[in-house]
Amino acid sequence: MKHLLNLLAAIALLVWGTHLVRTGILRVFGANLRTMLSHSVANRWAAAISGLGVTALVQSSTATALIVSSFVGQGLVTLPMALAVMLGADVGTSLMTVVFSFDLSWLSPLFLFLGVVLYMTRESNPIGRFGRILIGLGLMLLALRLVAGVTEIMTQSPAVKALLGSISSDLLLEITVGAFLSVVAYSSLAIVLLVATMAASGLVPLEPAMGLVLGANLGSGLLGVLTTAKSSVEVRHVPLGNFVFKALGVLITAPMVGLWLRYARPFVHDQATLVVLFHLSFNVLTALVFIGFTTQIARWVDHWLPKPDRSLVAGRPHHLDPSALETPSLAISCAAREALHQADVVETMIVGMLSVIKNNDLKLAQDLRKLDDHVDELYSDIKYYLTKISREALGEEESRRWTDIISFTINMEQIGDIVERILIDIEDKKIKKGRSFSDAGMAEICELHARLVDNLRLGMSVFLNGSVRDAQKLLEQKARFGELERAYASSHLNRLTGNTMQSIETSSLHIDLISDLKRINSHICSIAYPILDSAGALAPSRLRQAQLADGP
Repeated sequence: MKHLLNLLAAIALLVWGTHLVRTGILRVFGANLRTMLSHSVANRWAAAISGLGVTALVQSSTATALIVSSFVGQGLVTLPMALAVMLGADVGTSLMTVVFSFDLSWLSPLFLFLGVVLYMTRESNPIGRFGRILIGLGLMLLALRLVAGVTEIMTQSPAVKALLGSISSDLLLEITVGAFLSVVAYSSLAIVLLVATMAASGLVPLEPAMGLVLGANLGSGLLGVLTTAKSSVEVRHVPLGNFVFKALGVLITAPMVGLWLRYARPFVHDQATLVVLFHLSFNVLTALVFIGFTTQIARWVDHWLPKPDRSLVAGRPHHLDPSALETPSLAISCAAREALHQADVVETMIVGMLSVIKNNDLKLAQDLRKLDDHVDELYSDIKYYLTKISREALGEEESRRWTDIISFTINMEQIGDIVERILIDIEDKKIKKGRSFSDAGMAEICELHARLVDNLRLGMSVFLNGSVRDAQKLLEQKARFGELERAYASSHLNRLTGNTMQSIETSSLHIDLISDLKRINSHICSIAYPILDSAGALAPSRLRQAQLADGP
């Protein structure tokens, strides 16, 4: 029992070390890896090579699948090219399995010592995060040594020898067990290394070990499908296509396991090496056979998971992908895209508001007011999503972006509330009472409304691009809007002194309306402050014009 517990502890340590390495590399290099992938899809072979390189670093084809899936969801990469990336990714993770199969246990103390020192002294910066990667590598190597030691002791037990002697190879069962272990461990790499170590010690016979390796590969593909199960259809296409490759590869390879062993055994005498080389051969063969069929597999996936009708509200892309949370830079991008959708809904409310004022459209007013509930829901979803992103894993720039998104969504939510109150006032004080603004008053409202829509679009551009020059223009518009609001309030009072009946009837509504438009504009212009502040171009009481002149 003691040896079995030690074995389980060593397996847990191996899985945890793999997790530390994967998440650590994604946190340090996540943005650069995404850039590399997005610029390396000129053709299928280039896409496959880029997938191989990224996955060799990340040590997880599942992580690569999540990154590439987000590109497909954004329309940056076609599905056939994304599937080619995944074929390369599977080869990349199998190459890392070969590297870890060598006896590198002497590096474990060095990696652990350096990793702990770096992480404890520089925890909040990239050096500390690199230390986390070294800790993970050290734990993986230590775990492999522990597994080898424990399995060697267990194989000397008469009971274990009798049990191993009674095992008859059942390929289907072995594939099922391997797939299950891979999903539970969230890493096919860890499971293949475990199987190789057990095969080397004699705890697992060689032929069942090959079945477990096939199952681990199948489980890796299934894991991607399960991880993205709640994501948008476009995001789910890539893991499903990759799972199809894995399943077809297992179907082709399973009958040839005995043949492969017959020809490989004379040249490779080490059992562990045979296992990892079989794993590598399986993925290389799958990549070579299916890289020419990525377009066909993409058609199948499109047929099985058809894209929803984008004309329907329920069919819009949802960008808050929970599977992206392990890659902070990717999760930040998802939150920013959802925040822009929130701004689009707010723009719809503001644009429609003028039609309600002009045409007394009660039905439109009610529809627009319902949109405020959607704006509030988006705000809550984005805020909750951002709180699930580890702040410790964010770099300085990503942390600032995190704050910008929160600020932006708060402003959009408050604008939605103001527009809803304006619509209620228009219904109660104008439409239901049959009143109308004077021609001059209506012209003033239209002028302020047009500026408001322009400023909102400029604000969305500032949020998206972070342009200091555009942020300056936005604050200049705030001052101009304030001047117009004061001028139009004065003009309205002058019309009251002239006893203009329309102005008298709508006086309170008119003053409140232009004041509310000014408040909306202030929330829009607030988008500029974080951009200017991060650029060092915002003084306590005024803009530093000289610095802004040198901005982008």
